[in-house]
Amino acid sequence: MKIALFGCGGQVGWELQRSLAPLGEVTALDFDTTPPANFTQPETLAPLLHALRPDIIVNAAAHTAVDKAETEPELARTINATAPGVLAREAAALGAWLVHYSTDYVFDGSGDQPRNEDAATNPLSTYGRTKLEGEERIRASGCRHLILRTSWVYAARGGNFARTMLKLAAERERLTVIDDQIGAPTGADLLADITAQALRTLQQRPGLGGTYHAVAAGETSWHGYALHVIEWARAHGHPVKVAPDAIEPVPTTAFPTPAQRPLNSRLATDRLRATFGLTLPHWQAGVDRMLSEVLGR
Repeated sequence: MKIALFGCGGQVGWELQRSLAPLGEVTALDFDTTPPANFTQPETLAPLLHALRPDIIVNAAAHTAVDKAETEPELARTINATAPGVLAREAAALGAWLVHYSTDYVFDGSGDQPRNEDAATNPLSTYGRTKLEGEERIRASGCRHLILRTSWVYAARGGNFARTMLKLAAERERLTVIDDQIGAPTGADLLADITAQALRTLQQRPGLGGTYHAVAAGETSWHGYALHVIEWARAHGHPVKVAPDAIEPVPTTAFPTPAQRPLNSRLATDRLRATFGLTLPHWQAGVDRMLSEVLGR
């Protein structure tokens, strides 16, 4: 089986190179690979796929700079909507599966309950709108597809919220962290493993394709996330200057940003777990594993 993986250099793409390897021959593609995959020029993707003729196309590429997207909406739309639309069109022509990753930002973040896959969408930002358009183009293409919506993605590789908090905690005596945005920190490694497991099932039962929510179990705020990370570091002997009672919870309004963030990023995973027979680990387990890899014990 041939697999074309786009966005191989990103956090999720990097982990997918590992998780997809047992399924078949993986061609890892990005803007700097040979051949290159340029999502800013979507029509260049069609001849690339014609040459590769993959059985599965996995798209981990995206414009994820949420605030920057507000000032470059056309670029965000090209990468997040137009390019996935091309992949979907070519997947339909080839009879290939398309795996695509989306986001809780397709919702408006109102309320305090987890949203399921059928909940009404209402994105607040350019990023959210372009990601939703990408989903819609994939569905409209008629290709066999798996769309995984996720949230608060992190990885040991590259920068992430936990690394930022650890750096600040080692430098400052006081921190302020947002406490009214609620979600589930989700590891790129978990997403990659879910993808591989789902693809194994879909090879036998293709009627199970569609849109699923894929996040770690449990929920927390950014403030709760920061507390967990900093206390893990303190308990394992890493330099922490800030005192436990000096990490102040503040509302989102304390940190104005160009793009509006959803306050409720809770995603219900019942459909994913029931369909693919998965048990999703609690978010703390994944974060602890990432911290152990990044910092050592």
